[in-house]
Amino acid sequence: MKKILVLLFLIVLPVVAYEVYFPNEYEYRQEGDKLLFVLDFSNSMGDFLEYKTKVNQVKDMMNYILPKISPDTKVGMRVYGHTCNLIAYNACRSSELVVPLGLNNARLISSELIRLRPRGMTPITYSLKQAVKKDLNNFSGIKHIILLTDGGENCDESPCDYAIGLMKTRRDIKIDVIAFDVTDDDDLAQLKCTADVTGGHFSEAKTRAQLFHSMEDFILPHKTVEAQIYTGE
Repeated sequence: MKKILVLLFLIVLPVVAYEVYFPNEYEYRQEGDKLLFVLDFSNSMGDFLEYKTKVNQVKDMMNYILPKISPDTKVGMRVYGHTCNLIAYNACRSSELVVPLGLNNARLISSELIRLRPRGMTPITYSLKQAVKKDLNNFSGIKHIILLTDGGENCDESPCDYAIGLMKTRRDIKIDVIAFDVTDDDDLAQLKCTADVTGGHFSEAKTRAQLFHSMEDFILPHKTVEAQIYTGE
């Protein structure tokens, strides 16, 4: 069903194409950056990859990258899928801002990562909505979200559709996406779209080394990427 919706989206969009904003002059380490990590703690993150669970590889990567972020950057962390709920409605709202944006948050984020375990579903779109409406709402300037997931949305929503709608009215949100060990083509298309339409970066990481390299590419260089409009070509 998701694949059919994506194909229809690719066909229809040229007819209703619109201008998409992208922040040309934005650099990730300029003074006053706002950076929110949105990390996957769904059940599948407990699977092993290269003799270590994916969630522990993500924790290692975060502990490696956090000290490298500019001290002028306000950093926060939202996680999703970290609670187990038998009721689907609750499972699809398993998303929590565990560390609000602030300066010098590296130790606090690392501390929170220690206690978190992969347990639930993958409410990506709900998490992005919460991040935009609540976590980043009171901050001016460009806000940078880094979404990391090992699978696609499984709560009957579309992060791609949400990102497209968001860019019609917002000029201050940028979403980078790391697809960690994601194999489904439809899921990859949704995730890539989420990054593309917001002028963000998209990266597939199939190994631990690629995971670290992807995050380094997102955080350390001064890069700009133009937002893309899907034309179906």
